[in-house]
Amino acid sequence: MYFLNFIRKNWMGIVLCLAIAVPSWFLGQEFKIIGGAVFAILIGMVISILLKDKSKFEAGIKFTSKKVLQWAVILLGFGLNLNVILKTAGESGLIILTTISTSLIIAFALCKVMHIPGKISTLVGVGSSICGGSAIAATAPVIDADDEEVAQAISVIFFFNVLAALIFPTFGKIIGFDTNSGMSFGIFAGTAVNDTSSVTACASTWDSMWNLGKETLDKAVIVKLTRTLAIIPITLCLALFRMKKEKKNGEEGKKISLKSVFPIFILFFILASVITTIAMSCGIDEHFFEPVTKVSKFFIVLAMAAIGLNTNIVKLVKTGGKPLIMGFCCWIGITGVSLLMQNILGYW
Repeated sequence: MYFLNFIRKNWMGIVLCLAIAVPSWFLGQEFKIIGGAVFAILIGMVISILLKDKSKFEAGIKFTSKKVLQWAVILLGFGLNLNVILKTAGESGLIILTTISTSLIIAFALCKVMHIPGKISTLVGVGSSICGGSAIAATAPVIDADDEEVAQAISVIFFFNVLAALIFPTFGKIIGFDTNSGMSFGIFAGTAVNDTSSVTACASTWDSMWNLGKETLDKAVIVKLTRTLAIIPITLCLALFRMKKEKKNGEEGKKISLKSVFPIFILFFILASVITTIAMSCGIDEHFFEPVTKVSKFFIVLAMAAIGLNTNIVKLVKTGGKPLIMGFCCWIGITGVSLLMQNILGYW
């Protein structure tokens, strides 16, 4: 009975999101520098303008933008081999830590100086520092961000992802990265570019320029996945902060616990990572989990379609100036610190 009620209530909104997500997914495969998630948000926002009455679709859209987004983060854990990540952390962990810290500090400072809303600032800071859309997807429920705030943060991250993917390979050649090895540029791409699709595009371009096969790409993706693991401590810290804030502002006697603000799906994300690590330690090939990680990426595209449908594009454009400046400052800060740390550590 519950299942039938669920279908009756949500099917129209879910089907609408799927109708946007499927072509967006294929467009993202053709234009990796942009990615399916961005296409889904843009198409969703356009349809939202044309669709005068969304009442029949609202329940399904809300379900997709919330629950499906959480499922995407959980399934993302199946792409993380903790043994490989720990090894990578030993090589580039200090660079990852300093770039993440730089972005978060810049976002916090500009939030205060420029009076940018706290939730937008958090999403842009976390998205810039960790892993773009995935980090924003994990963080949004923790800070109770709405769909328009998520869309705005994704839009800012997307803009600088595209710039990075286009500029960094030529920039790397100009500043003198080693063209006989993919290690130094791979670390740079993995730490200074946000979204996985843009990291892939950037590193693959470097491999093509210098006939390095997949050397740069493999390094960049592993570094990027290591950054993804920072979702765990970041969401925990944000949950603790929100808990303290709500206790301070809440009514006397009202019980507010970490459990009430910390998203349980993050624990399933950790469990998925542990399962992957154990399975690979037992000899299961990493490609075994590829279908699951592809489903995760599609779920992100599907959720972004729902977020686009819930976003007022006019309001987004009007309020987008300050977050864009913040995104630019975070991007420049991360790029500069990544280069500085590589130089100090002797990788470049």
